[in-house]
Amino acid sequence: MNTVKKAGFIVPAAQRAAWEALLEERLGEEGFIVASCEVSRDGPWRIDIFGDGSTALVDEAIAAAAQAMGITEPGWAWEELPDIDWVAENQRSFRPFAVGPFWVHPSHVVDGRPAGLLPLRIDAGLAFGTGTHATTRGCLELLATLDPSETTNAVDVGCGSGILAIAMAKLWRRPVLAGDNDAEAVDVAVENAGLNGVGERCRFVVSAGLQAPELAGRAPYDLVVANILAGPLVDLSESFAAAVRPGGRVLLSGLLVEQAALILSTYARRGFAFERRLDLETGGAWWRTLLLRRI
Repeated sequence: MNTVKKAGFIVPAAQRAAWEALLEERLGEEGFIVASCEVSRDGPWRIDIFGDGSTALVDEAIAAAAQAMGITEPGWAWEELPDIDWVAENQRSFRPFAVGPFWVHPSHVVDGRPAGLLPLRIDAGLAFGTGTHATTRGCLELLATLDPSETTNAVDVGCGSGILAIAMAKLWRRPVLAGDNDAEAVDVAVENAGLNGVGERCRFVVSAGLQAPELAGRAPYDLVVANILAGPLVDLSESFAAAVRPGGRVLLSGLLVEQAALILSTYARRGFAFERRLDLETGGAWWRTLLLRRI
């Protein structure tokens, strides 16, 4: 087992959300986890970066984030953590919860499902997406508001654990395509779909955006779902516009409320109109999920 290390530093409360977003954008796909906690009520926050990857990447990410915000780079140092299975520890702390029409639960908890809710069995692991984060919860809630007759051809871009594709397959009882640029995440998603009884309905492929032939060839889509980060959502806006039919939709998440204006203006230029939104909180930050329609 690789040694997990932690880098931590203190930031003013007003900078906390920006630090998290900038670091996650640079380090999320490199296997690092960025977390934050309030040091004191209405006071500063501590940013922690966990992982066993290259410390040079973290050095570069912190420096780039400070430069982007026009501030001095904070002082910080690496700390080695005890050699335990952090994934297993995270799994043990994961408790079931209801969101929209779904009941999200880990594999070791099978009792207690509220009547009428669809179970989503997802374990905390190496791929993003247990449903606990505001971005995933926002997507699950807004998916449940869509007319199934208008979502016949759907794709999940940046699928992570596969939770959103699995939810769509269960909710609408039809095949769903999904992709992620991380081959390990795709393997996890395939396994999760099988555990949820929708392995034959979900097709997962390794793809950067919609570039894989299997995803590109299925356009035009009724619905493109992308719970990633604000930067990649901007970068993918042109390809999404080309891949969504007139009247089709994009469901976008992974953005802080203060980043929503940029996403809306970018997608408006690509021919999308605002339909509705959902704001939810995680870790003291407010995250927005957007549903846009192709004009």
